[in-house]
Amino acid sequence: MNYTYTLGQQIGDSFLGPSPDWYKLTIVGFLAINPVLLVAVGPFVTGWVILLQFIFTLAMALRCYPLQPGGLIAFEAVLIGMTSPATVIHEVEANFEVILLLIFMVAGVFFLKELLLFIFTKILVTIRSKELLAVMMCAVAALLSAFLDALTVTAVVIGVMAALYSVHQNVAMTHQGTDIDVQEREMAEFCAYLRSLVMHAAIGTALGGVTTVVGEPQNLLIATTAGWEFQEFFIRMAPVSVPVIAVSLATCALLERFRLFGYGATIPPSVRTTLINFDRAQTESKSARATGHLLIQGLVVGFLVIGLAFQLAPVGIIGLAVIVLATAFTGITEERALGRAFEEALPFTALLVVFFVIVAVIHDQHLFQPITGWVLAFPPGSQPAILFLVNGALSMISDNVFVATVYMSEVKAALDSGTIDRAQFDLLTVAINTGTNLPSIATPNGQAAFLFLLTSSLAPLIQLSYGRMVKMALPYTFAVTITGLLAVVYLL
Repeated sequence: MNYTYTLGQQIGDSFLGPSPDWYKLTIVGFLAINPVLLVAVGPFVTGWVILLQFIFTLAMALRCYPLQPGGLIAFEAVLIGMTSPATVIHEVEANFEVILLLIFMVAGVFFLKELLLFIFTKILVTIRSKELLAVMMCAVAALLSAFLDALTVTAVVIGVMAALYSVHQNVAMTHQGTDIDVQEREMAEFCAYLRSLVMHAAIGTALGGVTTVVGEPQNLLIATTAGWEFQEFFIRMAPVSVPVIAVSLATCALLERFRLFGYGATIPPSVRTTLINFDRAQTESKSARATGHLLIQGLVVGFLVIGLAFQLAPVGIIGLAVIVLATAFTGITEERALGRAFEEALPFTALLVVFFVIVAVIHDQHLFQPITGWVLAFPPGSQPAILFLVNGALSMISDNVFVATVYMSEVKAALDSGTIDRAQFDLLTVAINTGTNLPSIATPNGQAAFLFLLTSSLAPLIQLSYGRMVKMALPYTFAVTITGLLAVVYLL
C-alpha cells in the first residue's frame, strides 16, 4: 500500500469534484488574477472581470454545479474588499421572500407529486392525437407552472416519462422472441415520442412561469421590488404573456403537424397498448387509501390556488402551509420523509445567496450604471424593447434569475434617483421579467428547469443531448422572442 498520498494530493483530487482538469485550472486562474487586477486596474474593471467569471461558471453548469466555483469567486470578492458582508446580508434580507419561496413552496409541491403524476399519466394514455397531446402537455405544464414552480413541474414530467419508459422496457424484456430489429425500431420511435413530449412540457413551464409571482424564482423578487401582489403581477404581464402563450401553442401544433426540428414522432401501437394495459391495472389495484391521498392533495391544491389568488399570506408561508396540510392528512410524520422534499430546493437556494454576493459587488462598484444609463438615454418609448432584448440575450448564456436580479436593482435605483418615473418603472419591470423568462429557453443555461432536465437520468435514456435540446427549442425561441418583443412595443 502506498502511504505517500499527501494532503495536497487529496485536496487536488477533491477540488471541484469530477469536473475536467482544464475547468479546475480555469477556476484557479480566476482566483489568482483577481487580486492582481484590483491593484493594477482598480475595482471597477476587476468587478466586471468577477462578474464575467461568475457568468462563465453559470454557462458551464453541465461541467460543475455553479455553487462551488461561483461560491469561491464570491468568497474571494468579499475577502479582497469588492463588497462587504453587510451589503451581502442587506441583499439577502431584501430578497428573503424569494428564499422562503424556494425552500417551502418547492418542498410543498413535492408532497403533491402523486396527484400531478396521476394527471399527466391520464393525459398521455387517453389522448390519441399527437398534435392534441403535445398542445395539452404544453398547456398543462404552463398552467401548473403558473401556480407551482417550473422546476418542480419539470421534475414531475421527468418522473412520468421515466416511469413510462420503464414500463415499456420491462414488457420488452419479457418478449424475447420478438424480432430484435422491430424492438430496436419501436424503442427508437418511442424515445423520439417521449423526447418531443418532454420538450413541449419544458417549454410549457417557461410559458406559465412568466405569468405569476410563483412561476419562476425571479418573479417574486421582481414583484417584491415593484410592490406588486399576485393579481397585479398577473395583470401587468398579461399583455405580453397571453399573446406569447397563444403563439407558442400554435407553434407546438405546427411542429407536430409538419414533423419539424425533431418533433412529430408517434407512439408505436404495441407500445401504446402496453401503456394502456398498465394504467388500467394500476387504476384497478388502487386502494382506498391511495384514492384518499389523491383527494386530499386535490384539496390542498385548491387551497394553494385560493391562497395565491387572494394573497392570504406571503408565498413562502403559503408553501409552508401546503407542507403541513399535505403531510398531516396523508400520514407523513417522520423527519426522514420530510427531509427528502427539501433536497431539490436547497442547492438552488444556496446558489441564489451566492448570486446576491455578486449583486452586492455590482452595487458597491456601480458596474451596471453605464449600461443602464445607455438604455435610459433612449426615448422612453424605446426603453422597454431595448431592455427586453438585452435581458433576453444575457439570459440565453447566463441564468435568468441572476440577470433579473441585476437589472431590477439598477432600474429600482433609477426610480429612487428620479431618473425615471413610476409609470416608466412599471413598463421596464415588465420588460425585465418577460425578457429574462422567454428568450432564455434558447439554451439549458438560461432556465433552471431545462438544466435539471438535461442532467436528469431520463435524458440519456431518450437521447436528449445539449445540442438536440437547443435544436428543439430553436423554433420556440424565435416564436416567443418575436411575439414578446412585438407585445412589449405595441401592447404595453
